[in-house]
Amino acid sequence: MKTVLKKHPLAIRWFHWINFPILGIMIWSGLLIYWAYSKYTLSVGNRQLFHFFSPGFYKALKVPHRLAEGMSFHFAFMWLFFGNGLLYVTYTIFSGEWRYLLPNRKSFKEGWQVLLHDLHIHKYVPPQDKYNAAQRIAYTAIIVMGFGSIITGLAIYKPVEFGWCTWLCGGYESARLIHFMLTIGYCLFFVVHIVQVIITGWNNFQSIVTGIEIFKPITPEPQPQMQIETQPEEVQPSPIEPLPNEEA
Repeated sequence: MKTVLKKHPLAIRWFHWINFPILGIMIWSGLLIYWAYSKYTLSVGNRQLFHFFSPGFYKALKVPHRLAEGMSFHFAFMWLFFGNGLLYVTYTIFSGEWRYLLPNRKSFKEGWQVLLHDLHIHKYVPPQDKYNAAQRIAYTAIIVMGFGSIITGLAIYKPVEFGWCTWLCGGYESARLIHFMLTIGYCLFFVVHIVQVIITGWNNFQSIVTGIEIFKPITPEPQPQMQIETQPEEVQPSPIEPLPNEEA
């Protein structure tokens, strides 16, 4: 008999699927803005190792060079991103879902064990509740990154009106760098998240669509029966008692 487990409430599923396209549009429009002044590189001394991003990157993805369009989309969807994130955090607090989400004192040790298991280095799987330790750390980090994106975004968007955001980020250039690094972090999270969904399969994916997870009963494999051959016991002849001597 199958076991049906309720996993994700309707609100959590709505916040998840609304945030997915919003964040995708934010990253796309951010690329349009960044292309106007793509200054960040990875360098060792005077040697440049990688450029974020070269003109060839934009040409390969056929990204148009439209700064005004990118700014319009970015600033419009910024408020949707902020509103959806704020509602998600509010719901998580008042519904009690934060108990399953926030890391505890064992999460970092168990998160490392989950990573070793996923990389097929270690067979041990630490116990988990609704989320495993690695998911607790990752999902909480995404929430913190979301607030960081809002603060740095406001510092870039209106550095004078939101002067306290600019000051908090250490200046305009620092805010732009942090904002860019957070975007790279979102992209890396997307890749890892999608790979994990593919690995875990349909049953886990349907839980964020339907809210339930179905577990099939595990039928134990029949064990081969061992036949023990018994040797017949040897019957020992009983000793013959001598007859008593007859008296004459």
